[in-house]
Amino acid sequence: MLSFPQPEFYFVLKIDGDLPERTQGNIMKRRILFICTHNSARSQMAEGLLRHLGGNGFEVFSAGTEATAVRPLAIEAMAELGIDIAGQKSKTLDRYVNEPFDDVITVCDTAAEACPIFPGAQRTRHWSFEDPSRATGSEEERLAVYRRVRDEIRARIEKELLTMP
Repeated sequence: MLSFPQPEFYFVLKIDGDLPERTQGNIMKRRILFICTHNSARSQMAEGLLRHLGGNGFEVFSAGTEATAVRPLAIEAMAELGIDIAGQKSKTLDRYVNEPFDDVITVCDTAAEACPIFPGAQRTRHWSFEDPSRATGSEEERLAVYRRVRDEIRARIEKELLTMP
């Protein structure tokens, strides 16, 4: 493996033909992209959770097949865990199609069907979660759905991304 240490990010060229991985110092950063239809709730919560839980081990992004706005109840549900996603923006996935990723993860069924091929992705995964933006009832009842989906996303991240070598 050839590498060129610098105090900022640099690429490592692997002789075995794998895609380059971003590193900082000696830490290999895994690049993860979460995709949902509107990039407004599930993918935004997943981005915030992995960024918080994964620390310096990950570069985390989220996008949607369409861009809208981050939903206030998603922001509130995350704030309950001390994670601020209020500054995150809804983005379309076209900006990421040609970038290298270790994992591209769709977090809703519609996005899984509409998702383009990511030639730079080492793996693609699909995690199906209920759409909390479709919840009905009082604000507290709807927030309860966001909390449940948030906790399901967290459990999946902990099981499948944080326990991998």
